[in-house]
Amino acid sequence: MKKKVLAVIIAAMAVLAGCGGEGGEPQSPVQTVKPVVIVDEPEVTSEPTEELTTTPEPEEDREGMYRSELTNEWIDESLQNQRPIAVMVDNEKTALPHYGLTQADVVYEIMNSTANGRVTRFMAIVKDWGSLTQFGSIRSTRETNIYLVGEWNAILCHDGGPYFVMGNSAANYKGLIAQKDYCDNLSGIFPRVENGKPSEFTEYIVQDDRSVKKSGKTVAEGISSKGYSVEYNEYYIGPHFKFSSQEYDLSGESGSFGCNEIQLKPFEHNNSRLEYNEATGTYDYYEYGEAHLDPENGNAQLTFENLIIQKCSFSVHEPAKEGYFIYNCLGSGEGYFITNGTAIDITWEKGGEAENGSGASLTVFRNKATGEEIVLNTGKTYIALVPDDTWNTIVIK
Repeated sequence: MKKKVLAVIIAAMAVLAGCGGEGGEPQSPVQTVKPVVIVDEPEVTSEPTEELTTTPEPEEDREGMYRSELTNEWIDESLQNQRPIAVMVDNEKTALPHYGLTQADVVYEIMNSTANGRVTRFMAIVKDWGSLTQFGSIRSTRETNIYLVGEWNAILCHDGGPYFVMGNSAANYKGLIAQKDYCDNLSGIFPRVENGKPSEFTEYIVQDDRSVKKSGKTVAEGISSKGYSVEYNEYYIGPHFKFSSQEYDLSGESGSFGCNEIQLKPFEHNNSRLEYNEATGTYDYYEYGEAHLDPENGNAQLTFENLIIQKCSFSVHEPAKEGYFIYNCLGSGEGYFITNGTAIDITWEKGGEAENGSGASLTVFRNKATGEEIVLNTGKTYIALVPDDTWNTIVIK
């Protein structure tokens, strides 16, 4: 054994000697030194040999808690099988401030209409909906949201929608919600809050003990009245994202580039902007030229660890003047994944669905350079579906 180690050391010294000293001519890069095998010296099995072993770090375990499948954060284990809700939140300036949005795990921002400056609407995915004291305000849903809600086995919370979503018996048209077995929904059941605004801006998820409550149901009451399962059911596809076990930095990825700010100019009505906060390692959300604050949670700013910006084409419903449309979210495309101040180009793909509405499919995001599925950092995620005809107006700094 001593001969073998000595042979390796001698070989290494010989290679290093060929690299030249200070002031010498530059040499070719040093090649990796391979171990020298002494074929005429058998191992002595009677003497113990030292081996370098690496003991894997034990996976952290917290009593009574588990890592959320939506954020990878530690949450109460009683929530493990509970279905999330997906809440449609109005994003007109009149609807501000939004209550409770910082408690969402995943927030989609989606163009809601091709009219009105392409105003957007949020769809907020919330796992621990029992902890919400006031959330909203709540508005109507669109077809795109129905396809996306199935990815989470979430219960869609909204206030109606156009005929092609809700159905119209006079036109003998079956709405999309009714076509999708996986889409459980609660529509228009939530309390109205006295806030001095027009009626369409007064519906919120609130708890029974809120003094602002006038009438309506809580989430739990709505689920019970509909006979829905509170726990994941047969339409649950499984966890949506892959998360890194430690802080993940994209700067080492091929083609990565810095992103301290992203301006979503395509959302011209509210001018969404996300700015990197180096102190917290998150992206703070701004719209209408101001920080987005949550009065229900100490005026905390809406912020995210992960950003996914998804380029998507769309088809307009007639008459076009109404502004109704659907994103072509079943298919494939490109976009950006952004975390910790760095971005990469990605692709996305969402497969088809069963014609009888019994099965949804996941949107899978991949590193464009490697084809591998992206890995997210622990924390909240923002997903923007950006129309392809204005994609090139996005500003990244």
